[in-house]
Amino acid sequence: MEVLFASIPVADLQASSGWYARLFGRPADIVPNEHELMWRIAENAWLYVIEDGERAGRTVVTISVGDLDRFVADLAARGIGAGPIEPVGDAGRKAVVVDDDGNVVSWIEVAHAT
Repeated sequence: MEVLFASIPVADLQASSGWYARLFGRPADIVPNEHELMWRIAENAWLYVIEDGERAGRTVVTISVGDLDRFVADLAARGIGAGPIEPVGDAGRKAVVVDDDGNVVSWIEVAHAT
């Protein structure tokens, strides 16, 4: 596999665009058409927000970050509150945010083997 494209359907793209811009700390990297916005979240990984009212609110996406505490603080500074940082077994820690449609974006910090 070479590239990951993951989608998050929302009921109203225009209403959701500001929230996702705050979530990622920047406007969309690509606007392919009036129904999609795309953010590059890693070298070979893209998340796109797509207007699709029938599927809105049913998505769970997990993104790994290197420093979860700093990332959650950065989210708070941009006006997005994450749930509490919680352990995920021996795998690491995670925090969750939920958009206005109910889609879940989990942020994880993977534990490093010592």
